[in-house]
Amino acid sequence: MKALPPLAALRSFEAVARLGGITRAAEELHVTHSAISQQIRLLEDMLGLPLFVREGRGLRVTEEGRFYALQVRSGLGELSEATRLIQARPRESDLALAVLPSFGAQWLLPRLHRFQALYPRYRVSIRASLDIQDLRQGLVDVGIRIGQGDWEGLRQLKLFDDELLMVASPAFNGGRLPKTPQEIMAGPLIRSVESWQPWCQLAGIDEPGEASMWINDSNLILGMVRQGLGITLERRSLVQRDLDSGQLVRLTDIVAPYPYPCWLVWPVRESARAKQEVFTSWLQGEVADYLADLRRADGLAG
Repeated sequence: MKALPPLAALRSFEAVARLGGITRAAEELHVTHSAISQQIRLLEDMLGLPLFVREGRGLRVTEEGRFYALQVRSGLGELSEATRLIQARPRESDLALAVLPSFGAQWLLPRLHRFQALYPRYRVSIRASLDIQDLRQGLVDVGIRIGQGDWEGLRQLKLFDDELLMVASPAFNGGRLPKTPQEIMAGPLIRSVESWQPWCQLAGIDEPGEASMWINDSNLILGMVRQGLGITLERRSLVQRDLDSGQLVRLTDIVAPYPYPCWLVWPVRESARAKQEVFTSWLQGEVADYLADLRRADGLAG
């Protein structure tokens, strides 16, 4: 590789070209005016061409300088992003976990203290997002996803199938809860963008086209439903704790399968293999307990 200009020279040049003057560039980079001038002269000597021309007391970037500044700015941006990514990669004692906010809050976090008690050597960090994160970048050790599986470049383990329940607060409508699908559809309904068609088909009614409110996060939906402000159809994994505690109640026995299972996914990375295996084993135990609790709850309800 041919010799590259010093990073200080490139940063100085980019700042002068972008800000239009040495003084402002020196202020941004927290160096002296003469230091910036020296770096510009060094860079011009290495390139063998002028990057600026003097006009009065100011500088004007040349055509070659303007082209070079665009390339340098892009390169510095890539270096900055590469630095951020390498610093953000979890260390050996870190366990970085990507999860949807709703599943994280309603299912995982109430159980995670048991993992921390068993494995205190790992510092857990949660990366909660509605967007699917690219686990192959190395910023996350494991992820929990809802979908059909077959994510490219990731190992995956199916955790469980979910189902849809119609729920409300026991205080909804002054405690006078709807009992039939038709009464339920009279609302007020609080919905996400997900289809209610599977449940409505089993109930023998048409899917409602309207709702009192549309919200893209189940945490907010459940917050409103707990306050008695409406009815919603939600995944059982998100509402079972509230059903057990009495904060929510099932309005009917109609249960529809949710089309997207819950999965544990992880990138193949030797440096993370030990903690991935530990977390996988722990989570499988938690899932087994959860499913056993559901069977007992259904047996009692029956």
